Amino acid sequence: MGGILAPAMVRSSPKMPQAFIPRVGCFTAASLLVSNIIGGAIFTTTGFLARDIGDPLWILTLWFFGGLLALAGAMSYAEMAAALPHAGGDYVYLRTTYHPVIGFLSGWTSFTTGFGAALAASCMSFAAYAARLGPGLPEDPLIIRGLALALLWAMTVIHAAGTGPGGTVQRLFTTTNMLAMGGLIVGGLLLGQGDWTHFESAGAAPPGKGMVVVALIFILYTYLGWNVVGYIAGEIVDPARNLPKVLIGGTAFVAAIYLLLNVVYIYALPISALAEPPILPVAEKSAAALWGPGSAQFLTILICIAIAAGVSAMVWAGPRVYWAMAQDGALPRFLSTLHARTGVPLRALLLQSIWASVLILSGTYERLVIFSGFVLAGFTALTVTGVLVLRWRRPDLPRPYHVPTIVPVFAIVVLLAIVVTSLHERPLESVLGVATVLAGLPLYWLWKPASRKC
Repeated sequence: MGGILAPAMVRSSPKMPQAFIPRVGCFTAASLLVSNIIGGAIFTTTGFLARDIGDPLWILTLWFFGGLLALAGAMSYAEMAAALPHAGGDYVYLRTTYHPVIGFLSGWTSFTTGFGAALAASCMSFAAYAARLGPGLPEDPLIIRGLALALLWAMTVIHAAGTGPGGTVQRLFTTTNMLAMGGLIVGGLLLGQGDWTHFESAGAAPPGKGMVVVALIFILYTYLGWNVVGYIAGEIVDPARNLPKVLIGGTAFVAAIYLLLNVVYIYALPISALAEPPILPVAEKSAAALWGPGSAQFLTILICIAIAAGVSAMVWAGPRVYWAMAQDGALPRFLSTLHARTGVPLRALLLQSIWASVLILSGTYERLVIFSGFVLAGFTALTVTGVLVLRWRRPDLPRPYHVPTIVPVFAIVVLLAIVVTSLHERPLESVLGVATVLAGLPLYWLWKPASRKC
């Protein structure tokens, strides 16, 4: 398995695995995590909650609870990441804890949906928003796809140049994004034309359990990606110490930003207005109420920056999974090489971008994204459960960070409730999601002989 195995980069050979040079600091790793979590969903999700929940205090409570769940997951992952600080993230944790086939299916899911479809969807979302900024730019499907491909391959070229240029761009995106979001929050609450009476409940009946769990699925989707730094663990300086700090601190920071943004939305407009069609552009409607219609362009720019930052993070992190799998022989060996000069898994990077390009051009990414929520929640539950399983199976494994047992137990219970509810509420999507995962089994058996030779 690849990781911090050697002080210098070497060319690949069947007998000598390659290793990343650890040169990513805490701030760059935190920028990667924050950017990978924050995308376009935080600017739209509250509209669905306003429609389905209908109570401002319940909505804020659910966002707070979602933040606790994400933080519990991040703390659980921190123990895994510190104990197994190798590139590959969930693939490494699941392969080590359970069985190589579970790790492979996790990596297969990362390629097809977790990164591949998510990249395509994010690039298309960026293009749709960017088209609004161009004066007289028609929202033609060909133009939208062209803008999406341009963003994808611009990020691919930047990250192909190495962690230096890639890290610089990631820090720039994240800093700009956080400054803009800070301006939205502070400016909205101090200078905006809002009303604190919007937080008063209008006697709405408490939502049902099923509705609450579905709302949590929406909220959990906005937090997906807090485990991203585990994928680049082999490149982080002193990962045993820094990974827990980045995972926990970064996730807590995003949770605070999300809660404050929702306070701004409700301060700007009553729940009934947030729930009125169109419900997707909830951030734009709130900004228009706070500062007037002219503020819509500011929100569009902010959303474009947030999405582009997320695309950059996924382009960086995803190929490390396929590289780690190839190092184990779980994928073809040609993906296991690092570029001799930049130290980047260039072939894995190109493969990911080609797959995302195919999804953009074909439009099939939408179906994969619909299936992915249930599947990703399931793998997250498996990984968090793995914290307890690995303690039992490998009690002697050094654990620089030890999460209190109640934390993963809490995360497991909630995640399993979400998985079971998804099966009940969205049976077709859930079954198709499982089918997408199991479609990787023939490939596992095809490449399994290679893994025996490693």
